[in-house]
Amino acid sequence: MRLGEWAGNGYDSGTAATGSHNATMAQNDFSISAFFPAYNDAGTITSMVITVLLTLRELTDDYEVIVVNDGSQDHTAAVLDELARVYPNEVRIIHHPQNRGYGGALRTGFYSAAKDWIFYTDGDAQYDPRELANLAALVSDDVGFINGWKIERNDPFHRILIGRIYQIIIKAAFGLHLRDVDCDFRLMRREVFERVHLEANSGVICVELMKKTQDAGFRLTETPVHHFHRAYGKSQFFRFRRLAQVARDLTKLWYRLVWRKEAAAPPAPTETGAAPHPQTYADRSH
Repeated sequence: MRLGEWAGNGYDSGTAATGSHNATMAQNDFSISAFFPAYNDAGTITSMVITVLLTLRELTDDYEVIVVNDGSQDHTAAVLDELARVYPNEVRIIHHPQNRGYGGALRTGFYSAAKDWIFYTDGDAQYDPRELANLAALVSDDVGFINGWKIERNDPFHRILIGRIYQIIIKAAFGLHLRDVDCDFRLMRREVFERVHLEANSGVICVELMKKTQDAGFRLTETPVHHFHRAYGKSQFFRFRRLAQVARDLTKLWYRLVWRKEAAAPPAPTETGAAPHPQTYADRSH
């Protein structure tokens, strides 16, 4: 199937049902900041931004799109500047002069967002932004965090295998009550970031986000989304040094959040500091 050709369809599970009726009901009920971290995503970020703009226009009158260019070394910066020129009232670009790591880019986006709800996914087009409508259909007063779960992972076999092992370990170690802890397709209340202070600069920020949000008492829910083969760029996550660094970061995070049971901290500042070492976005997932 082509990218996003099913967007807007309901699922048999009943966890999300979208379409013109729900989109109309959602119109004007809440505002959304849609955010993409981008690192060397020149080949995909334009379609991602335009697609999410079209989706947001169907969901609400009050929205913004933010892209954080995290020190890209390709033509991402020029592509994003052109998008901001074409859509000056809808698209906002934040450039990091140097790479701050996936966590650094996420923190900049989260704490720069101005709307009621914050949606993010990566700029590499492995998820369809039109499926934001499925997440938005689950917005309610008692939900704070809406997580996608991959119906089927479209990656090489070794990544699928490592991903399954990662899921088992992370859910058990951190006590996360989610079906998929490795799906970077999420919609969250802005209040989450007023209660939760994020610190990680690497991809372990996603585990930190889920654990701290759960511990802060927000209700988490999930809905199925589709996952696509990476068509542009190359992940460098599966290198020994990278894997070793993630293992160290996860161990430190487990010690702080599980063993020491550190509580959710006060709000983080709107601008985050630079990562101690440049990291590629291959750090973000498995």
